Amino acid sequence: MQRSFLALALAGASLAASAQLAFDHPDWKELEAPPPPPLRTTGLIPLEITGSSLRFGVDPASISVGSDSIVRYVVVATSSTGTTNAIYEGLRCGSGEVKVYARHNPDSGWVPAKDSPWQVLQSTANYRYSLYVARNGACFGPAPNGPPAQIARDLRRPPDEKFDRARIR
Repeated sequence: MQRSFLALALAGASLAASAQLAFDHPDWKELEAPPPPPLRTTGLIPLEITGSSLRFGVDPASISVGSDSIVRYVVVATSSTGTTNAIYEGLRCGSGEVKVYARHNPDSGWVPAKDSPWQVLQSTANYRYSLYVARNGACFGPAPNGPPAQIARDLRRPPDEKFDRARIR
């Protein structure tokens, strides 16, 4: 038991260090983002965004972690009238930034975001759901929180059970 805990701790430290190096290294380069996945509006992981009239959810099937250490995913926003929009975005855990790759709306489907820059995550209306995703499952300190399945598990878990590496199987 102690040996497996030590191996898990060392693996986590190694992952965090390599992800941080990726962002600090002068030759770090963002990979081209894959195209957005097909839009799904069922099976979403709900996000608790206070002060918003929209309901937000992350499509767990859309979560990916690139070799460039960017966590990419789709967030679906639904209004009280049932109108649905979605955003395909990426998080840089090491620098606390978010980037929009594409937007989906009912009339035009996925539309790539042209020249979308990396934006610092803030507690403003435009970034609240992204900040929530980063803090509640996508990022573990300056690194991605592990593979997509781990990120989805932590987004679903109550606050006192998030990031509990002893529970990883």
